[in-house]
Amino acid sequence: MIRVGIVEDDPVTVEMLIAGIAGASDITVVAVARSVQSGLILAREGGFDVLLCDLGLPDGSGIALIDETSRRFPDVDIIVITIFADQAKVLSSIKAGARGYLLKDENFANCLESIREIRRGGSPISPIIARQLLRQLQPQRAEGGRDDGLSPREAEVLGLLARGFSYGEIAGLLSLSTLTVGTHVKNLYRKLQVSSRAEAVFEASSRGIVDVH
Repeated sequence: MIRVGIVEDDPVTVEMLIAGIAGASDITVVAVARSVQSGLILAREGGFDVLLCDLGLPDGSGIALIDETSRRFPDVDIIVITIFADQAKVLSSIKAGARGYLLKDENFANCLESIREIRRGGSPISPIIARQLLRQLQPQRAEGGRDDGLSPREAEVLGLLARGFSYGEIAGLLSLSTLTVGTHVKNLYRKLQVSSRAEAVFEASSRGIVDVH
């Protein structure tokens, strides 16, 4: 049985994770923490094989928990779960001991397999994040005007998506139809080479197109 600890402050995400894991016969949730402070207690007590850890917690960064856990229990596998992160956070969490890095998205269908994969010695990483890591290893091009290819309206829609607004809410704020918003989203996904809101937010944050901090 794979024992899982969760550090996540969003109650909806916690419920989704617990509900998803509850259906597995080989995985069980043994502890949940909702802040850095309570997460540090969890990290020091141990008793889990895999830690699912968010980075943006109300009282600090989850990277401190990753570091504490990996130092005390080097055999524990740590998977970061987050809605966005810049390259620095990705690299910092990996350096602290994370072996997996997943973006939160509309569902956690792949979470169970990611838990199993990391226990088999793998490193589950969302494709969009893997691409960012590969860019770190490529020769740096000279800085110049960065052309992200987005129209001003697409950039506006992306900024609102990054802040969690629904298509309907964006339509109301920008005086557009929901169908038009959907078209803008489809176009910006294509230009950013992504396929979901979470990937779009991560890519835009990494490129500096939007500021989600």
